[in-house]
Amino acid sequence: MLLALTIALAVILVITSILLIVLILLHRGKGGGLSDLFGGGVSSSIGGSSVAEKNLDRLTVGLGLIWAAAVVAVGLLVPRLA
Repeated sequence: MLLALTIALAVILVITSILLIVLILLHRGKGGGLSDLFGGGVSSSIGGSSVAEKNLDRLTVGLGLIWAAAVVAVGLLVPRLA
């Protein structure tokens, strides 16, 4: 049972890691970043970041929290397997 939970958490950790890499690369940096490839550079915002950028921020933070929780859970479960 404990091994299955650890494997499931490891899979969640890998998936969230890959998604975080993609989401972080989509963010607009000083030079526009990779978000320009997908049309992110077309929108110009006068009053700050656009709605899409704010939603991307929220999604990245939420996924980061899930990733951090998975890291802590795996760290707590792995020593019990030994």
